[in-house]
Amino acid sequence: MTPVDLSAAERLRVLRDVLGPLVAQGAIVRRPAVMAWAERRQSDRRLIGTLADLRHRHGGAPLVVRLGPRSIVLVSRPDDVARLLQGTPTPFSASTREKSAALGQFVPHGVLISSAAAREVRRPVNEAALDTGRAVHGDAELITKVVDREAEQLLSDARERGSLDWPAFTDAFQRCVREITLGPAARDDVALTSMLTALRRAANWSYLHPRRRRLRQELDARLHLYARGAPPRTLLGRAIARAEEDGTTTVADPAGQVGHWLFAFDAAGITVFRALAVLLSRPEDRDRVRAEGEDPSSDTTLPFTRACVLETVRLWPTTLVVLRESTEPTAWGGRELPAGTGFAVASAFFHRDRERLDFADAFTPGAWLDGRAADDWGIVPFSGGPAVCAGRDLVLLVASRWLTRLAAGDLSFDRSVYLARQALPVTVDHYGLRFRADGARGESSQPEEVAAG
Repeated sequence: MTPVDLSAAERLRVLRDVLGPLVAQGAIVRRPAVMAWAERRQSDRRLIGTLADLRHRHGGAPLVVRLGPRSIVLVSRPDDVARLLQGTPTPFSASTREKSAALGQFVPHGVLISSAAAREVRRPVNEAALDTGRAVHGDAELITKVVDREAEQLLSDARERGSLDWPAFTDAFQRCVREITLGPAARDDVALTSMLTALRRAANWSYLHPRRRRLRQELDARLHLYARGAPPRTLLGRAIARAEEDGTTTVADPAGQVGHWLFAFDAAGITVFRALAVLLSRPEDRDRVRAEGEDPSSDTTLPFTRACVLETVRLWPTTLVVLRESTEPTAWGGRELPAGTGFAVASAFFHRDRERLDFADAFTPGAWLDGRAADDWGIVPFSGGPAVCAGRDLVLLVASRWLTRLAAGDLSFDRSVYLARQALPVTVDHYGLRFRADGARGESSQPEEVAAG
């Protein structure tokens, strides 16, 4: 269909209900105060309603939002999403000017914002490290041992404190990720994570924030120091081995890819914590995940648990918007869009599209087991096409293992009614989730009502 230009009033509505809240929450690292506000207001409900209304009003045509000299095209149909993702990196580059400015703060050599030529060198190195395309990573045995150790310690500490909150969980999760990525020597390197977080906060502002060059140089130096002695069975060690094998170490810059891996794992941690809240609110699903994790004869891919992880990302996307930018003039319907046009896919809108999905607001892991969700181009928890997330399988392995271990703990959720109903809320603040660890398996105190979507 031919893209349509939105009126001034419609542009203001998109800025207020769609783009503004997405930017405010933080695309690179979430802002706690804004996330708490977003949950109270259920801000994604307004986003979904606005885009649904504009889709009806304009017959499903792509929506052109002019922002000064910049044009952003919001697509509203799955076939348009498919065209963008399947057409990456040419004619739709994943390296948009907003994304390049943001990620350039901490991963200037990252594959996601690389030129087409550099991407051809860096993508294979990333895939070798992350074991892209394999449901069970080649170093899964070592990886799961690290997860099990950290999860066991976390649950033990939670029982002593009587609760498990986000700060405690994310500290344990990051220790696990640093060790998997860089080796045991990095497990307790909190300073590295603090540097990366500071750079990510600057990256939230994209090109509006000056480069923090000195801090990035400090981070790079630290990562290259780890690269000198990276154990072979780590993500960095695997990347170095592949780059040396290909003779592309300088261009591939294995250490320069690490920041993006650590950044991406942060989203995995958010998903695990939200999924745990859902499972503790639904004893039948929790028991099924627990049984799958405890059964030595079960499928090592943990299919039901993975489906729960994927379903949690569908319900509450960690990539708020998928961006593309045209590398050349593009014919779309009866119109030609100039090179440099931006395109945006608002994840929450497609993932909660009540007109297309009969399970839009329900927790439905079965949709991933029977193919309904996986085959839908509107549902893109890990993007899609040639630029699909190279770490998808590794993230699912790590997240699923964490979820089985935490589901087996004696945790309960006082706000279980919040996530027990099938019309699930559209916005959930992971920072505000807190679980009781008092040894009372499956019990909970008087639930607290929270706005649902």
